[in-house]
Amino acid sequence: MKQIIAISITISFLFINCNNRDTTTTASSSKNKNLQLVKPILQTIAKYPDSIGLRLQLINVLDSLQLYPEAIKQIDSLTKKDSTNYGLWYRKGKLMENAKDTFEAINSYTKALKIYPAPDGMLSLANLLAEKRNIQALSICNAVLNLRMGREYDAHSYFISGVYFARTGNTKKAQQLFDECISNNYSYLEAYLEKGFIFFDAKNYDAALKIFKLAASINNTYPDAYYWMAKCFEAENNKQEALKNYQIAFQLDNTLQEAGDAIKRLQ
Repeated sequence: MKQIIAISITISFLFINCNNRDTTTTASSSKNKNLQLVKPILQTIAKYPDSIGLRLQLINVLDSLQLYPEAIKQIDSLTKKDSTNYGLWYRKGKLMENAKDTFEAINSYTKALKIYPAPDGMLSLANLLAEKRNIQALSICNAVLNLRMGREYDAHSYFISGVYFARTGNTKKAQQLFDECISNNYSYLEAYLEKGFIFFDAKNYDAALKIFKLAASINNTYPDAYYWMAKCFEAENNKQEALKNYQIAFQLDNTLQEAGDAIKRLQ
């Protein structure tokens, strides 16, 4: 019962703070309305205080509202009660990733894998390590490949290994691995982007453009493909095509602020 009271106090404090702040802007007012989603979950938790599933549902809502400090408090309270639960540590890793705390995300995934070396957890950890140029990412990906989990996991493993080599400057090896990824999953759009980035960084805009166009042809609602097509066109001083593709990207995803800024710049 003490635990539930603590939760209620935490969320009540959250509502009070948000009500005080949210009167200032439309955006924060919208967030305050979204906070109403928390109330029914709290009421249900009060009835079933021992339900981990309900607590995770609360964490998911807080996470989706980008209320990371409150979500982290909730997951921390669960891991304190059940410190040997792989799923809780894995969920905390995902939460910390969303909160842009890579260090704590790596720690959480590492703790999860000490409990149970699940392939999903292994790949999540490897992905972060690859971005940080940590060679341990390769050994983890190889371990997943050796599990023979199927083409989906193979594609992820090759992609993450490719990211490591791309970030460490071995672009030839990176391209080979991205091709391996695509051979296992033709619609792995992030692999096409990474291949395109290598050409773009080398100022080979025609080659990069072909790859980004291919990505857009595979999924014509993928905003990043149009954004990078626009970047290529702009680099080639084709402002008309650049503007058109920035506009498509922004229409597909109006959170792409870089596309919005580019549209203002080119209009």
